[in-house]
Amino acid sequence: MKHTIQQVFRSGKFVVGFSIFMTLLLIVIVYPLFIKDSPLAIIGQGTFFEPGIYANVYDSIGATPYTLNLDDAAAKRIAGKLGDQERLDIKEWLLAYGIPENEIDMANTEKLLDQWVNNYDSKKNVPGMTNARRNYYLRLDTSLEGLLATEGATIAAKNPQTGVLEEKDVVNQSDYVNIGQVANVRVLPLGTDNFGRDMLTELVSATGTSLKIGFVAGIIATLIGLTLGLLAGYIGGAVDDVIMFITNLFTVIPGFVLLILISYSIGQEQRGAITVATVIGFTAWVWTARAVRSQVISLRNRDHVNLSKLSGHSIVHIILTDILPYIASYVIMALILQISSGILAEAALSILGLGPRTSEVPTLGLMMNWAMIYQAHILGKWWAYFPVLITIALITFSMNLMNTGLDQIFNPALRD
Repeated sequence: MKHTIQQVFRSGKFVVGFSIFMTLLLIVIVYPLFIKDSPLAIIGQGTFFEPGIYANVYDSIGATPYTLNLDDAAAKRIAGKLGDQERLDIKEWLLAYGIPENEIDMANTEKLLDQWVNNYDSKKNVPGMTNARRNYYLRLDTSLEGLLATEGATIAAKNPQTGVLEEKDVVNQSDYVNIGQVANVRVLPLGTDNFGRDMLTELVSATGTSLKIGFVAGIIATLIGLTLGLLAGYIGGAVDDVIMFITNLFTVIPGFVLLILISYSIGQEQRGAITVATVIGFTAWVWTARAVRSQVISLRNRDHVNLSKLSGHSIVHIILTDILPYIASYVIMALILQISSGILAEAALSILGLGPRTSEVPTLGLMMNWAMIYQAHILGKWWAYFPVLITIALITFSMNLMNTGLDQIFNPALRD
C-alpha cells in the first residue's frame, strides 16, 4: 500500500489535479468558519452590484476628514460620470436634437456639458428614441448636474423646532476618509447576484453542495455498477444475461433524458440536493457495470481464482478477496469520473430548472440558472456566471487530471 501511494504521488498529473481539488475543498471547509453569513441572505437592495469594497456613506460622514491635494482627483471625478460612452451618448442626443456635428467637441468637457445643459430638454420628443433610451438620458442628466462645480457639498439637517433645513457641515472635494475608520465596510470580491446576495459566499456554499451531490451520485453509481458488473462477470450464465439485458435497456435510453423525466416527475418541492444526487446515481451506473464486467471476465479463470474455487470458498469470498483487489484501481478511477459526471449532470439539470429546490441551498447549476434567467450574460454582469464556470471547470479538470495520472500508473499499456 505504501509503495502504491508513493507511485501515485510521483505522477505529475495526479499531483496537480489533487492539489487543485484539495485547494477547492479546503476553501469550502475553511471559508464558512470565518464568514458565517447565510449564502442565500439578501444583503443588497438591487441587482448585480459590481465587485469591490462598499463603505457606508452615512458612517463616512462622521469619520475624521483628511485633506489630500491630488492633481488627478478632478479628472477622475469627471471621468467617473462622463466617460467615453457617456460622451458618445450626449453627441447622439445633440445630433438628434439638431446640433451640427462640427460644433460638437467631445474632447472639450466644459463645452460639451455647456451644450448639454443649454439644449437638453426632457420633454423634447426626439424622433426614433425609445422610452427606455429617454429614461436613460434622464438619469444621465441627473448624474451630470454640478459635475464641474468646485465648491463642496453642503450637509443640512432639519431644525426640530422650526422644521427648516440648517447647514451642519460642508464636505470639500479635497476631503478624504480612512476606510479603516468607517464603522461599516463590506468587501464583495465578486459583487452580488440578481437577488442582491454576496456572490463569493454563495459560490463557496454552492461548490460544497455540488461536491456533495457529486460524491453521493458517484458513490451510488459506482456501487451499483460494481455490484452488477462483478455478479455478471463472475457468475455468468442466466445471471449475466439478465443483468446485461437491464444494462442494455439503460444504454438504449439516453441517460440524460431519463434523468430529466425522473427529476420532472419528482416535483420541485421534493427535489433536495440528496434526492437529485440519488437520481443521478441511479441513472449513471451503466458504463461502470459494463467495464467492470469485462474486467472480471478476464480474471475469473486465473490460477489464483481457480485455486480458491477448489478450496471451497464461497462466491462472495472469491469476489471480495480474489477479484476485487485486482480491479480496485480501476474502481477508484471510475469513482472519480462518476463524481465529475455527477457534478456536471446536476449543473445541466439545474440550468433546465430541474435541479434542487431553489429555497434550500445554492448549487453551481442553480447559480448558472439564475444568471441565465436574469440575463447576466447579456447585461455584461460577468461576475454572476464566469466564476461559476471557472469553478465547474476547475473541479472537472482536476478530477480528470487525477484519473489520467492513475491510469498512467495502473494501466500496463500506458506505463513507462
